[in-house]
Amino acid sequence: MTTLAIRGGRVIDPAKSVDTIADLLIADGHIAEVGPYAGKDASETINASGLVVCPGFVDIHAHLREPGLEHKETIASGTRAAARGGFTTVCAMPNTEPPIDSAGMIEFVLRTAQTQGAVRVLPIACITRGRVGKELADLAELAQVGAVAFTDDGAPVADAHLMRSALEYAGMLGVPVIDHCEDAVLSAGGVMHEGWVSTRLGLRGNPAAAEETIVARDIALAEATGSHVHIAHVSTAGSVSIIRQAKSRAVRVTAEVTPHHLTLTHEAIIDAGEAPGGLAYDTNAKVNPPLRTQFDAEACAEGLRDGTIDCIATDHAPHAIQDKLCEFDTAAFGISGLETALGLALTALSLQEAVRALTIGPVRALGLDARIEGLGTLSAGAPGDVVLVEPEAEWTVEPETFASKGKNTPLAGRTLHGGVAATIYDGRIVFDGR
Repeated sequence: MTTLAIRGGRVIDPAKSVDTIADLLIADGHIAEVGPYAGKDASETINASGLVVCPGFVDIHAHLREPGLEHKETIASGTRAAARGGFTTVCAMPNTEPPIDSAGMIEFVLRTAQTQGAVRVLPIACITRGRVGKELADLAELAQVGAVAFTDDGAPVADAHLMRSALEYAGMLGVPVIDHCEDAVLSAGGVMHEGWVSTRLGLRGNPAAAEETIVARDIALAEATGSHVHIAHVSTAGSVSIIRQAKSRAVRVTAEVTPHHLTLTHEAIIDAGEAPGGLAYDTNAKVNPPLRTQFDAEACAEGLRDGTIDCIATDHAPHAIQDKLCEFDTAAFGISGLETALGLALTALSLQEAVRALTIGPVRALGLDARIEGLGTLSAGAPGDVVLVEPEAEWTVEPETFASKGKNTPLAGRTLHGGVAATIYDGRIVFDGR
């Protein structure tokens, strides 16, 4: 029997409100025991003194780009980046080329992840065929072969009747629907948040209302159908308020926020060091939904603390250099976020809050524990997925060293606190930064 002991670490398991110094034993890919002297006779031992031991992080929103966009990322490179960021489970978004809208595509992702992936990959399938918002994909077939959720992420479901039908069918299957909430008429081609920075830079703005109107619509449809809707990448204080009110009425709504929406604002697009008067255009800070105001970021953090927002998801969106090294209007949206997620989250949250938002929070948001028992916990019998965190680590973001093919981040040169010392997936060390 293959056994791995992790000794002397500070164990944090938010699922059981555990925060104590203890040893941990992993045997044959599963948690076998947590407690004093666990694994004293293990075949391999890690000294975790001074480190935090917690469940492997779970990302329910990442773009691995394969198939079709392998110049941006592959399942192999994306999962290596995930391991470096402490993630042992990644949910792959379906906006690939071709999109993940058929059983064959789901099987391709699962097969490729099994043979080339460094960590677990769970596929998310399209709501509509081709992600064009015209007709529903075969949701029952997609669920049967392994889709854990449905979304047309990056392309909101504009047709309210179609969205209602999607919720009704998905509800019968017990699978959540994730929506990218954006009213394209209101956003009108906006490339950043509508505010003083967009005015100063002469860029088209995307107002907060473009997100909030669709959040409200989706919640109304979830309430009418009794189905589960998950709101992707919440970015505005208004959205947080709408979701909070819906939860008070017991509507089946969950929500996520990205590390960058927790900590960065639209001012990141101005880089005073690059142009006189601060009139620079940092395309690496161009994301959708856009970075908004400090008030919005603080509201998102408060929503995460009080349970309105369920979890952190990276929205890892790697791009090739040419996708960002261009005019702001034509640059691609997205940040390569897997490898900076923990350090960025810890600038807004306590360690305990961040661990919860990266482990049991996302698992419960999409109901993944119903598929993989014990996922996101350190309970006996749970998957042997563990991350060792060095909470006092101080490091500088150097995109050129990323495992991801995507080096696109506005954090280059920034000092972050809190690093991943090692990542263990299925009882095997898949990243060792000690």
